[in-house]
Amino acid sequence: MDDRLIVALDVGNALAGLELAERIGDAVSFYKIGLGMLTGGGLALAQELKDQHGKKIFLDMKLFDIGATVEAAVRGLAQCDLDFLTVHGDPHVVRAAKEGAAGSGMKILGVTVLTSLDRADLDAAMIRPGDLHELTVERAARAFEAGADGVIASPREAAAIRALPESAGRLIVTPGVRPAGAALGDQKRVETPAAAIAAGADHIVVGRPIWQSPDPRAAAQAILAELS
Repeated sequence: MDDRLIVALDVGNALAGLELAERIGDAVSFYKIGLGMLTGGGLALAQELKDQHGKKIFLDMKLFDIGATVEAAVRGLAQCDLDFLTVHGDPHVVRAAKEGAAGSGMKILGVTVLTSLDRADLDAAMIRPGDLHELTVERAARAFEAGADGVIASPREAAAIRALPESAGRLIVTPGVRPAGAALGDQKRVETPAAAIAAGADHIVVGRPIWQSPDPRAAAQAILAELS
């Protein structure tokens, strides 16, 4: 099964997420469970999809804290036998997360710059001046140097990140992916699924265009057809 497509289960709770996964069925093998579902049974859903349905799970927590806290949190999550976990791409966070994940198969992905942000957003957050594209690529390089198994980045930066010597053997996972004609929602730096893969992404993350569709299975299959 083509695991390049990761479907984001950004729905209200675990019951809705399980229902969506059952509607999609065997068309998709990889699911993302994010922070929004954490209080709605997200970890329980992750375990059920992994253990009872054989799915791969990407836990999108975007952890950020002092090193000791991140390490402890990741050590606990590593016991769940999940596949991907996101932390902020700051080197001290990545290093702590890798310590926490040691001995498990869970891959640590560093977040570069959220795909919902542009330069004006970075200015408002007092992030240092500079071209957003270049900052994203630099954050990716630093995350790799700190030991990240991969990074989360816009598909618009994927090619430049893939060109980094540090990216060899590492993963690039791209949210901000929309099929042609789909609404952008809160995303600002987007590309189509095929363009993201062509730029060097290993996996694409798609949520609303699938779970808001009247036929989520068909929507997922259409994206997979585009990739192949």
